[in-house]
Amino acid sequence: MSKNPFNVSAMPNQQRAIDASKAAGLVAAESAQAIAQINQQATQELAALIQKRVSELLKTQDPRSAFEYVHAEVLQDAAKEVTHYHHQLLEVLKSGNKELSDIAEAMIQESKADLIHFVNDATDNAPIGSEAYVSIFKTSFNNALQNFELIRATMADSFANFEKSVENVSNLANPKGASKKKS
Repeated sequence: MSKNPFNVSAMPNQQRAIDASKAAGLVAAESAQAIAQINQQATQELAALIQKRVSELLKTQDPRSAFEYVHAEVLQDAAKEVTHYHHQLLEVLKSGNKELSDIAEAMIQESKADLIHFVNDATDNAPIGSEAYVSIFKTSFNNALQNFELIRATMADSFANFEKSVENVSNLANPKGASKKKS
């Protein structure tokens, strides 16, 4: 008697897990690529700005006016650029976080549906006289469903806390923007 080592009914579940992993990897790769582009653009803009400011600074003869120029122009421009750069990075992180949250939610819902289907099949085909076992099994199943819901809620809280952390970092970096948002 030879057993088939492959469980054909499990293959769609395995494919879904593979697809979800690929989707999560794609989101991570796209986020990394977006961050790399933001870094490249910021570097190019900073280099051009530094070149412009240095050439203007070299034209200044008076050390006091050079200091005032650096304080008034260069530092303010640098602060604006850093704030803009920071905002772009936060948008990429929020977008990637949302996509990963959606993928995880879909995986949880699919697993829950698979488990419900499995239990229904098992209990519908239970032999006569096994009602007590079926009852215990269904009670265990209901506990498992509650655990699924706890996992889903914990995952949602985790993603929400991540977004709050990102927003807090943004508010610390740009306190003026944070007070405007609250108004």
